[in-house]
Amino acid sequence: MRPVDLLRLLLLAAIWGSSFLFMRLVAPALGPLLTAELRVLLAGLALFAWFRATGTDLGLRANWRFFAIVGTVNSGVPFALFAYAALHIPAAYSAVLNATAPLFGVICAAVWLRERVTPARIAGLALGIVGVAVMVGVGPVQPTPPVLLAVGAGLAAPLCYGLAATYIKLHGAGIRPGAVAAGSQLGAALTLLPALPLWPAPAMHDPALLTPLVLACTAALALVCGAVAYLLYFRLVEDTGPARALTVTLLIPVFGMGWGALFLGERITPAMAAGAACIVVGLVLLLDLRQLFRVR
Repeated sequence: MRPVDLLRLLLLAAIWGSSFLFMRLVAPALGPLLTAELRVLLAGLALFAWFRATGTDLGLRANWRFFAIVGTVNSGVPFALFAYAALHIPAAYSAVLNATAPLFGVICAAVWLRERVTPARIAGLALGIVGVAVMVGVGPVQPTPPVLLAVGAGLAAPLCYGLAATYIKLHGAGIRPGAVAAGSQLGAALTLLPALPLWPAPAMHDPALLTPLVLACTAALALVCGAVAYLLYFRLVEDTGPARALTVTLLIPVFGMGWGALFLGERITPAMAAGAACIVVGLVLLLDLRQLFRVR
């Protein structure tokens, strides 16, 4: 991996790690559904404008059903779940739970793609489960029913990522990654729209919640953590390959915990560090970093 690629990888991890901080600030004012809706809508419009300006045909009409399904499973539902989790658990918890996405990806690939599960991958899955249990069981937040429900939402979201990755592999042949990024965000915005009345934004009843900070964080969540991050990610995929780009997952919990501690005063306890370490080691076993960083 070239130095410039490593720099992009670190920047991407820092950006996606900050998304959990932004959700902690936005979700109490806008609610989980509107937070997710604005995130995908603004990101999708920004990406559409970018690709339109660069003369890239996204094939929205030809592949609208594919974009709607991928957008719902890979963005709309998980973003809403993480926004709900942000109401009850620290940003650091969500960042660590997000890191379980490759664990679910391995399970989904084994079930639907019949991919072989090696002993190393089994050990990685086991360590990931242990890491989540340690973090939730002896972390700084008491495991009350709302907290446990939020943790469940934080685990259901990466499960969605695993399902979406499997679906893309089965049905996404020939569709450009950039088109998937823009089309899926717009597809998610359309499918989330009818659900908005189910959880009205608290700011509708208390406009004082809609502060300049909330508006700025909403814009950052969509434009930086959405549009800019996707452009960075797919540039990494193009330059280094999808496997190497996936190593960003290893770094997101580090930045997620760091941003939460720096800006929200969240505690990083030994239990959280131990849980995150177990998940990261599990991911190393799953991703086989010796192969990822072998010179091509």
